[in-house]
Amino acid sequence: MFSALNSWLERRRAIRRRWQADARRLVQEDERNAYYQAQRLAARARAEGHGGAFVHWSKVAAEVARISPRAEMDLATVQAIVDEELRRSGRT
Repeated sequence: MFSALNSWLERRRAIRRRWQADARRLVQEDERNAYYQAQRLAARARAEGHGGAFVHWSKVAAEVARISPRAEMDLATVQAIVDEELRRSGRT
């Protein structure tokens, strides 16, 4: 039982490290627009029906918001991004 719990915890830690690394990479590439880029990738994944990727990029966006004081986070811009991705995928 302990080994099953330990392996589950390690898988969760690996998942956490992946979205944290993606958040740091986006911030490094373009800190001001990193949140919007993560939201764009989350919206694209959702529009294409990739639930796991949607959750991943949503967590990346939350991590960007947590670590970057300079990232812009305007809700109207995020809604425009989501609308654009849904239109692009044909799921309006």
